[in-house]
Amino acid sequence: MIGKIIIGKGFKGCISYCLNPKKGESERAEVLHFNNCFGTKAELIRQFEEVQGLNPKLGKPVMHVILSLSPEDKPSPGSMEDIAQHCAEELGFSDCQYLVVAHNDTRHQHIHIIVNRVRYDGKTLSDSNNYKKIVQFCRKAELRFGLKKVLMPRRFLPPVIQRLPRRDARKESLKEDIKAALVRAGDFTSFLSLMENKGYKVEKSRGIAFIDAKNVRIKGSEVGYSLSTIQQTLDRIQRKQWIMQPVSRKRGMRM
Repeated sequence: MIGKIIIGKGFKGCISYCLNPKKGESERAEVLHFNNCFGTKAELIRQFEEVQGLNPKLGKPVMHVILSLSPEDKPSPGSMEDIAQHCAEELGFSDCQYLVVAHNDTRHQHIHIIVNRVRYDGKTLSDSNNYKKIVQFCRKAELRFGLKKVLMPRRFLPPVIQRLPRRDARKESLKEDIKAALVRAGDFTSFLSLMENKGYKVEKSRGIAFIDAKNVRIKGSEVGYSLSTIQQTLDRIQRKQWIMQPVSRKRGMRM
């Protein structure tokens, strides 16, 4: 799971974005949870702004939390609501006014939590160390709810572990598959065919990307094989094969 926190100025824009469908789309939003609020979009905006008025000096009363799950995770709406409430407890806003909205406009499930940083006593919900807090919450939530794990940002790991190289099995597998296909391929068309036989979809434009069987997209440049590197490697292999051919065969090909 990946988390992100945005601190903003106005509830009208944030709530409208989360509840309104995109242009040309039907409904994309489902409200999963109301906390100290309820009603239509207009009513919610009014309620949040009323509580904001308890601390008029606070310039940025909006905390917008976005939690995105892996495409492999398929929790129910009830589980997504539980994740949001767990987030509220871990980040310290369970007693604040907040709204949880699920969006269905991407291939991965994600939720938006709009939080009023102004508490009912007029005090402010702290926004210090938000990045560290959301990273720590995501790791805990992955364990608690059985979600797919992602790598923790290096700067939050112990110093000894920070110095160790990170391992991504999916990228390493792709790198080995590309390497093997290049050795066997006689040209770029053959290379594409070999990669497709291994279960990859290949996207080629100004660069090249590979989509595996689980629909995960990785750029060739991320594993050391940009489009130009692949083409140069194929050219080098073809030249080597030409040099190694018997002289008689070279003469026959020239004729």
